[in-house]
Amino acid sequence: MESWEFGRTVRRWRDRVAPETVGVPVGRRRRASGLRREELAGLAGISADYLTRLEQGRATAPSAQVVEALARALHLSDPERDLLHRLAGHSAPGPDVVPSRITPSVRRLLDRLAHTPVVVYDATWTLVLANAPYDALMGDTSAWHGIERNAVWRNLLGPGTRTVHTPREQADHEARLVADLRLTASRYPADRALRRLIGELTEASPRFAELWDSDAPPPLPDPSRRKVVDHPAVGRITLDCDTLVVAGDDLRITVYTAEPGTEDAERLALAVVLGTQTLVAPQGAR
Repeated sequence: MESWEFGRTVRRWRDRVAPETVGVPVGRRRRASGLRREELAGLAGISADYLTRLEQGRATAPSAQVVEALARALHLSDPERDLLHRLAGHSAPGPDVVPSRITPSVRRLLDRLAHTPVVVYDATWTLVLANAPYDALMGDTSAWHGIERNAVWRNLLGPGTRTVHTPREQADHEARLVADLRLTASRYPADRALRRLIGELTEASPRFAELWDSDAPPPLPDPSRRKVVDHPAVGRITLDCDTLVVAGDDLRITVYTAEPGTEDAERLALAVVLGTQTLVAPQGAR
């Protein structure tokens, strides 16, 4: 009964979300007033097929991480979020679980940066949210599921990113990510999803295992904070890359900007325009 009620509740809340409020472009031929199934699935980082089965009550016992991702994508209030967890058979996340909720105040901050590439990670460096300009600059993140959404995995085992690093810079970047993840593990020792992530990374990546067990201090933060992004359409763009930490919610917000009036600013603007047009193109038109 609860699995059926969980699916019905998700479907009802999906119907009430205006697409433009969550960064989903609205085409002229759109009939649905709320989010389509595939749009919510993309925002939550799960497959559309799995969401379909959840809504129809054919998939039971979604993980707490899936429930939290759906609550975040649906912009649920705290009582609604807690209800969704209870319908899935979970207790609401407590202080011993890595938070991934974006508070209304942080969401207002992100809304003011709607035309700037911004990506938000939780304390495990798992993707929470990427806006349309970020996807246009760095590549579409909506198809990433599970561990694919984790930046540690993407840098050590996955396809990497469009950021250009020398071997030394890449090694230092990996060391910083793993060191930060180790600090996160010390703050949330009871988080089972975090322990599972560490176990998967240790088993799959000798480099991760080496860094995890290393007693060496992590490299100092890059003082320049400048990144070179190799965009497939406009070439290399040198950008300022600033990561802001929301202490209370343990989120990392990374913002990419260029100095106004420079060639890099023009290339960034072009990359965002081209990428956004590609992301909103109708199926079959790419």
